[in-house]
Amino acid sequence: MKVEYINPFIKATTSVLKQIANIDFNMGKPYIKTSPYETKNLIILVGITGEMRGQAAISMDLNLAKKIASSMMMGMPVDELDELSKSAISELGNMIMGNTATLLFNTGVSIDITPPTLMIGESVSMSSGSMQTVGVPLTSEIGDISLDISIKD
Repeated sequence: MKVEYINPFIKATTSVLKQIANIDFNMGKPYIKTSPYETKNLIILVGITGEMRGQAAISMDLNLAKKIASSMMMGMPVDELDELSKSAISELGNMIMGNTATLLFNTGVSIDITPPTLMIGESVSMSSGSMQTVGVPLTSEIGDISLDISIKD
């Protein structure tokens, strides 16, 4: 998988989170994940079609998701993920992937994205089939996110 494909995902994720939640995330070292791989207990899954095919999974723990949802809803306290806060977190996936699509388009790669799927559960593992998955750890003072990008060659 080409680095120039991964960088727009990272840039979009960190900039959207900074804009909507005022959280600075630092990127750890990207690495290849072996399938199946463990995820955190909340996953936003978005499919990628067009000139690039695959999926992006943004996973985090529930406490971080609640803090981000609260920021997205103008500081309204989020003690548990109800339908409104789940919708906000799903929209986070749309915002990140919409920005990613724009950044990729600017490099000459045209993609479309599917509506996000929000999954919540304990001990979730994902398999990307024949696709190679690059994991990008993103860390902050209030929690960590795993950005997993699977692209079909």
